[in-house]
Amino acid sequence: MRILISNDDGYQAPGIEALAKAITEVADHIDVIAPERNRSAASSSLTVHDPLRVFKAPNGFLYVNGTPSDCVHLAITGLLDTLPDMVISGINSGSNLGDDVIYSGTVAAAIEGRFLGYPAIAVSMTSYTPQHYDSGARAARELVARIRSTSLPGESILNMNVPDLPWDEIKGWQVTRLGNRHRAEHVIKGHDPRGDQLYWIGAAGSEQDAGPGTDFHAVSNGYISITPLKIDLTRYDHLDSLSRWVKDL
Repeated sequence: MRILISNDDGYQAPGIEALAKAITEVADHIDVIAPERNRSAASSSLTVHDPLRVFKAPNGFLYVNGTPSDCVHLAITGLLDTLPDMVISGINSGSNLGDDVIYSGTVAAAIEGRFLGYPAIAVSMTSYTPQHYDSGARAARELVARIRSTSLPGESILNMNVPDLPWDEIKGWQVTRLGNRHRAEHVIKGHDPRGDQLYWIGAAGSEQDAGPGTDFHAVSNGYISITPLKIDLTRYDHLDSLSRWVKDL
């Protein structure tokens, strides 16, 4: 099994180093291609108006002056001589729960792999300053080992969030649905040194739908959360009512 690894925290992030080391133990070959800097919250953006450049780090990782989606797209559509069997993104510092998946560069890299025909996994720790990347790396390794023995369908995207705990304190695994958050906090206003107005995007909203069965509930209770994602955003339950509404236009 050949695995393409990327992330949104950049090629020098400790999470991607931990992930690469762990996945090497269960893969036949890995390629690591990540952004040159932190591109958190880049979502699925692609760089289409500027050229992209690829560089090689001393440890063999490749890095790109673009987004997480750029990295996976370049790798699969021309950069790699041999294509992967799977894409793994992470390990992210900070959870990607509920609505976070819409903005997440970590999840976006996995989605890009799925767009291009490969099963994909996004891996995140629940702390912004993780102390136990080894737990996230072990979870990813065990999941890939399981996939090697029982293949994952090509349309699969698994979003995994791992509590920032020692491995022996994690209670187990739960398959979950996405919860959701309250609306985001207000922007933070300020001024630059010249007195011009500037704004910081406010913090994500607090948990709203976070009951049993959700990804929020699983990680808050010490479990690894695995949520299967799909790309189709169609509201099928609204097709008939919208069709009737459009007839009156």
